[in-house]
Order: sequence, then C-alpha cells, then structure tokens
Amino acid sequence: MKNSRIRILYIDDEVHNLNAFRASFRRSYEIYTATSALEGRQLLKGIDVHIIIADQKMPVTTGVEFFHDIKNVLPEPIRILLTGYTDVEDIIDAINKGHIYSYIKKPWDEHELHRTINNAYEIYNARKQLKEKIVELEKTNDELNRFIYSTSHDLRSPLMSVLGIINLSRLDNTVTDPMGYMDMIESCVVKLDGFIQKIIEYYRNSRLDVEYEKIDFALLLKDCTDTFKHQNTSIDFHVDVDQPFDFKGDTFRISVILNNLISNAVKYQKPDAQSPKVNLGVKVEPHKATIRIEDNGIGILSEHLNNIFKMFFRSKNNNKPGSGIGLYIVKEALTKIGGTISVDSQYGEGTQFEITIPNRNEFDS
Repeated sequence: MKNSRIRILYIDDEVHNLNAFRASFRRSYEIYTATSALEGRQLLKGIDVHIIIADQKMPVTTGVEFFHDIKNVLPEPIRILLTGYTDVEDIIDAINKGHIYSYIKKPWDEHELHRTINNAYEIYNARKQLKEKIVELEKTNDELNRFIYSTSHDLRSPLMSVLGIINLSRLDNTVTDPMGYMDMIESCVVKLDGFIQKIIEYYRNSRLDVEYEKIDFALLLKDCTDTFKHQNTSIDFHVDVDQPFDFKGDTFRISVILNNLISNAVKYQKPDAQSPKVNLGVKVEPHKATIRIEDNGIGILSEHLNNIFKMFFRSKNNNKPGSGIGLYIVKEALTKIGGTISVDSQYGEGTQFEITIPNRNEFDS
C-alpha cells in the first residue's frame, strides 16, 4: 500500500519546517526531506517522486533556481514553491516558464497545502496517462503502417502472377475465351493493383522524411506523361515549362502529385470526345512553382468540389473505376511540403487544378 501513496520530496534549509511538514502530512503521504538543493538532487537519483516542494529562500540555490535546473532532467514531478516573502517577479517568471505548478506562502495553511498537493497529483496522473496513450497510439500507428505496407507488397506479387498467366493463355492457341472472361479478370486485377499502389503511395507519403533536391520540371513532366500516354493514345498532351530559376523540392511527393492528377485527367475524358487534351503548365519563380493541369474531360459537379480531397470520396456522375484515394494523397503530399491546391471545374467541360509549391532553393540560400 505504501507504494500507492503520493510520494513527496520537501526541500527546506530550516529543519523545523521539515519536521512540521512531516508531522502534519506523514499519515497522508510518503514523505522525503532534504535540507539543500544538492541533497535533494541526490535523493531524486534513487527515488521516483510525484511532487517536489521547495522553499524559495535557501542558501546557495533558491527554490526557483533548483526547479529550473531539474526541469529538463526530471520533467514529470509536479513542482510547488514555498515562499515566506513576496518576490512576485521571480514567482511569475517561474510559473510562466513552467518551472513551477503553484506557490504557497509560508507559514502554510494545512488545508490549502493539502488541497494543492492533491490537485498537483491529479495533474501528474493525467500527464502520465496522456503520455502512455501517446506511446500506445504511436506504437499502434507504426504497426498498422508496417502491416499495410507489407501486405500491399505481398499482394502485388500474386496479382502480377495472375496477369502473367492471362498473357500466357492468350499466346496459347488451344485456349478459347468466347465470353471474354480473361479480359474481365485482367480488368479486375489491374484495378486491384492500382488500388494497392495507392495504398503504398499513401504509406510512403506518411512515413518518409521530406527530402529536397533540384528538379527539372521539363524532365519530370516528360516522365509523367510518358507513363500515361499509352492509356489513351488519342489525347493531345501539351506541356509548357517556364523555369528560369533553379527549383528545389521533394521529387517523390511532387511526382506523386503530378501522377495522380495526370492520371485523373486521362481517366475522366469524355468517351466520345473528338479532341481530348491535357494541358500541363509550370512557372518557376524564386520563391515558388505554380503548376496547372487542365483537361477537357467530363468535369466535376459543383456540389462535389468541396469533397473531392476526402478519403474514399467518389463522384456519382461517372462510371469510371477509381479508388477514391488519389486526390486525398495529393492533398496530404502537398501538406507535407507546404504546398496548396485549388480546383476549378465545369461539369461537361473539364477541370483545372492549380498547385503552388514553395521553392526550397530560396530558403537554403
């Protein structure tokens, strides 16, 4: 039972004050005493206390100075200052800087001090529980992220095997598929693989540190557009890069942003469009880069514009396959690198996204 009691260290150079404190509170608390700040430090090396009470006016080291010295080394115990005189500036400064929780005037009132100790212990417990919850949540979050990443990678391997078997079956002239089942299977596998890749993107965006390096937008956009041109060979890609200044940014996240937005521009074209197009523009300035991605596709309903960056939101005005996570990843990636995004869309006419990304080259100079 003794270990469950509130443990208090009281430091005061006047021995009769220590004796009076012990006589008044020994039945309620587990009490340790010291006659100097030095002796108090030695006791704290071997005892985990919940509350530290120190007299302000002590030789060599004052109570405020003692609390200041131990704050970073022992942040958990709640600190209470006893003062027999009014040194308002020191007390206010100590409270504002978090060196002490409260102060009590000497001679203390037993009921007031008892109430202050119990309130301080409640705060100690609340902080301890919060710290434990944070550690528990961080552990759970880390395990969940590792599980998602591992599972996603493990799932891709059998999916690629299925696609390989489908391709082999097409080369085998003895296999017939008059109902088109192979095409259906392939479509489902490709859709599932795309969703898994989005999960991996989300994981990497949430876990990887931001790293800045020089970016050539002309090369970056060429890599991005080359990836999607084969999906719809009728689309006219127009790229305009104006980069008179060096630009430094996070290549991985900017690539994720561009790939997701260009993928949507290609995917959500009108089925019967006569001249589908995707316009990509980049203007680099000393402090930022502005990127515009414009298409003449099916557009987005105005009532959906406020929701498109939410996870798993999918517009009901089209029957195109999608995971509902791509634009969420775009927004999260931009948040990581301090960027912003806006969207303007007319249903049936097309959509334009405008992205602003800080140029870290300016910050490093």
